[in-house]
Amino acid sequence: MSKTEPHQFQAEIQQLLNIVIHSLYTDKEIFVRELISNAADACEKFRFNQSSGQPVHQSDIAPGISITTDDKAGTITIMDTGCGMTHGELVENLGTIAHSGTKAFLKQLAEDKKPDVGLIGQFGVGFYSAFMVAKKVTVLSHSFAPDEQGWQWTSEGMGGYELTPAADLPRGTKITLELKDDAKEFAQEATVEGIIKRYSSFVPFPIELNTKRQNTVQAIWARNKSEIKEEEYNEFYTFVGHDHEKPLFRLHFSADAPLAIQALLFVPQRNFESMGMGRIDSEVNLYCRKVLIQAKAKGLFPDWLRFLKGVVDSEDLPLNISRETMQDTSLLQKLNKVLTSRFLKFLDEQSEKEAEAYEKFYTEYQRFLKEGIVTDFTHKEALGKLLRFESSLVDAGKRTSLADYVKRMPSDQTEIYCLLAANRAAAEASPYFEVFKERKFEVLFLYDAWDEFVVEHLHNLEGKPLKLAEKADLNLSAKKDGALSEDAVKALTAWLKETLGDKVGEVRASQRLVDSPAVVVDSDKFMTASMRRIMKAMKQDGPEPAAAKHDFEINPAHPMIARLEATRQKDAALAASVAEQILDNARVAAGILEDPRAMLTRLNQLLEKVLAKD
Repeated sequence: MSKTEPHQFQAEIQQLLNIVIHSLYTDKEIFVRELISNAADACEKFRFNQSSGQPVHQSDIAPGISITTDDKAGTITIMDTGCGMTHGELVENLGTIAHSGTKAFLKQLAEDKKPDVGLIGQFGVGFYSAFMVAKKVTVLSHSFAPDEQGWQWTSEGMGGYELTPAADLPRGTKITLELKDDAKEFAQEATVEGIIKRYSSFVPFPIELNTKRQNTVQAIWARNKSEIKEEEYNEFYTFVGHDHEKPLFRLHFSADAPLAIQALLFVPQRNFESMGMGRIDSEVNLYCRKVLIQAKAKGLFPDWLRFLKGVVDSEDLPLNISRETMQDTSLLQKLNKVLTSRFLKFLDEQSEKEAEAYEKFYTEYQRFLKEGIVTDFTHKEALGKLLRFESSLVDAGKRTSLADYVKRMPSDQTEIYCLLAANRAAAEASPYFEVFKERKFEVLFLYDAWDEFVVEHLHNLEGKPLKLAEKADLNLSAKKDGALSEDAVKALTAWLKETLGDKVGEVRASQRLVDSPAVVVDSDKFMTASMRRIMKAMKQDGPEPAAAKHDFEINPAHPMIARLEATRQKDAALAASVAEQILDNARVAAGILEDPRAMLTRLNQLLEKVLAKD
């Protein structure tokens, strides 16, 4: 007759059980993941020992995992054909904390009084999650060692457990949970099937649920790239990305230093945020040895890379006792930096190798890159190299990089010039563009209102400062013929200042105009018209920002300005109306005239006077 051995849990194990059952895990279903993970570890250990040439019990049985649910009996059974456990290993793994790290966990718990300070993931601790749902746990195990016998381990989780010899057991471990009344859902096949698909789809050993294979998609990120077919990549993307289109880009890489990483990342064909779906969340899942640790992992990538889909698997992650959060946030930050830098390098490579595909990527995702420049100082320079803009020297509809712009710069040009405009036609007709066109300096055309913030945050590239055209300190190379004399300009600008009063700041002769009669320039050298509009829009619920005074620059060589000078000496009232109209015209060109009603009334009056003279 078999002799039953009663054993008492160590005091720390009893304390651990209370924590696990009542406060450690945020979701009871995690016990399925933990027990499957332990079973996979046991299968891996068996495979290693078998490959090393050691004699093993039942060598013809392949390692695998099977799960059985019985809703009538209210049980769930998880069995593996892995390495199994000896009598001593059952006591050591399931009854003591000799080397599990649990003692340190409990010590820190006592000091911090936090149930989520974390440590482990070692075999033997995840096992105790079973007691969240089970009123009784029975373990049958037979070691792979040929001379060992089988054992039955039984516990109700209160104080101790019993060990009994068990004959005729297959190699491996079988765990049966008699479920509590409030956990009978885990005896339902559909419930367990959903949990397996969520957490354990990529476990590298077959998982069967009630004789049906569950994990049919391979963890291809762990395989050599040369062995994987394009169809396999696309099938995997459909599985993890929930998208039936092929991905636009794919990055599959592994690294050993500074962290052991295996990653498979995808860029979807379409930007789902621009399709009216609202702000999206990252869909990169975090794995440790092919077991899901965190779906849509937070902090794995910066927020501006939230369009990525895929998986990251790292063995270097210290996990907490429930495997649900990472213990070392500094390590997570290092992982974030490594992954982000590698992906940015990949994009830079693709922009050279696959220019057409990168152009499509940029059209879809440029806002994310710009968001990164404004919010992520660490990767700002790398992101700057990925920007693309239309340019005065590039055909309409084409874009150029900042690096290529720098290569084309003449020796006497020291800054990268950028012009904010609604479109190319508006940019080429802008008075701010005239001096650059005259001096044959290339200008980047920026059509996105938020590009101004991008320029301000990026600041420079390859040592060349980025400068907005309206802020550029650039003069025409020579004085134009037919321009007003210096004395006439001096008198006219003084009169304009007196006439226009507080509507303008300084009034002066412009050194940048060729075809336009006048232009307005923000008196604040760090502020532009578009930035003021954005700031005003952001303060909709706050006080109205103070109106800006713009400096007013006139073109002494323009016929309209010459006639204005002549008119003011004959008909001061008409000249004053014309001066106000020229100012408002310049404001329209700069995009800062908010209320055109006064301008339209004045314009009608001027037209009436012109028609009356005719």
